[in-house]
Amino acid sequence: MTVHLNSQSDLEDAIAGLMKLDPRLPPILEIAGMPKLRRREPGFAGLAQIIVGQQVSVASASAIWGRVFGAFDPFHHDSLRKARADRLGRLGLSTAKIKTLKGIARELGSERLNLDVLAEEDADIAHATLTRLHGIGPWTADVYLLFCLGHGDAWPAGDVAIQEAIKVGLGLAARPTVKQMAPLAEPWRPLRGAAAHLWWSYYHAIKKREGVIGK
Repeated sequence: MTVHLNSQSDLEDAIAGLMKLDPRLPPILEIAGMPKLRRREPGFAGLAQIIVGQQVSVASASAIWGRVFGAFDPFHHDSLRKARADRLGRLGLSTAKIKTLKGIARELGSERLNLDVLAEEDADIAHATLTRLHGIGPWTADVYLLFCLGHGDAWPAGDVAIQEAIKVGLGLAARPTVKQMAPLAEPWRPLRGAAAHLWWSYYHAIKKREGVIGK
């Protein structure tokens, strides 16, 4: 059964469940405090915003996304699919991001991709579905599943802040690799998404800086 993190109450219930699953986590929660739920817009718009924000500063991402989102009313995959590439480029999108967004728009238009069903699928299967799409890497897939769909078991194994938090919190000799993150998180299934929120909060507590994109 898939757990959904659609409200702060859902997250708090999931965190309580994690405390029962792993006795190493209560001390982490004591330092971190109860995490706040992070949610972003679902659907094509949510995924597009994450893609626009890849490899650019927060300020640049916000400015570009504002122009892209504002150029289409409503913002719909069909509208973007039909838009000329040169028009999208003038809005600030790179050639690579235009190719990615148009490819996703085509998949949605042909109904080969349904973003809504991903919220109900096994997290690893949903992750694989997204990463098969051109331009969608593991981090983008996991952030979309967790923040946009509220998937309670999404696990951003490549997130450096979570890796660093786990290294400190579990007393590891070195920051775990992406490959090592999978077995480390196995005890937290099906609540790995809640664990990610916990470790981000712990990172903030020990490093005094954010380790995750904002709302």
